[in-house]
Amino acid sequence: MSEQRSSFVTRAVEWLRAGYPDGVPRRDYVALLGLLRRKLTEDEIRKIAQELADQSQGTPDPITTQDIEAMINSTVLQQATPEDVVRVSAHLAAGGWPLADPPAD
Repeated sequence: MSEQRSSFVTRAVEWLRAGYPDGVPRRDYVALLGLLRRKLTEDEIRKIAQELADQSQGTPDPITTQDIEAMINSTVLQQATPEDVVRVSAHLAAGGWPLADPPAD
């Protein structure tokens, strides 16, 4: 991974922590991972998933990397409701995540 992309992944984790200061609730992972897929590679998503799993340890509802991998590898990411997407988008925007796709050249 290039240094620029690695920096972007680090910033993405920081945005997630800002948008979800108490950790990501389990119900938001489906929409969150689906939204992240719009901007990140699979390897980058897996790196962020590891960070989120590490961050969730010690919380009332921790998630494991295996849980996240199962979500990534299943079609469940395609099943986020519009309400889920709006809720998660609001959290990402609160953390400064660039939700808008860049204009096409």
